[in-house]
Amino acid sequence: MAEINVTPMVDVMLVLLVIFILTAPLYTHSLKLELPNAQSAVAQPVARAVTISIDAGGALFWNKDAIGRAELDQRMAQLAPQTEIELRADKKTAFEVIADVMSTAQSHGQSKLGFVTAPKPK
Repeated sequence: MAEINVTPMVDVMLVLLVIFILTAPLYTHSLKLELPNAQSAVAQPVARAVTISIDAGGALFWNKDAIGRAELDQRMAQLAPQTEIELRADKKTAFEVIADVMSTAQSHGQSKLGFVTAPKPK
């Protein structure tokens, strides 16, 4: 009658389990740091920048002048390459309208497109 005694193996496994349970929290220790606070300066407006605003209804504005979709295409064609375009969109604006404006800018060779947001209130 030949049997394998598994009791010592179970004892060793339980001891290893207890060791791993006790040492696991040591591996998740994080370093507590007090990071400095800094205020950045407000970005200065660029001389060759165009602001395109989109309200919640999808109406387009070129530097505060209301324009239509066809006029946007014409004005984009007249822009010099590398003109910075500042895109201001209402938070309720459909993404489809924003994507259309971005696509129009890209199709006319404009690659400097930035989104303008309001700073968070303190």
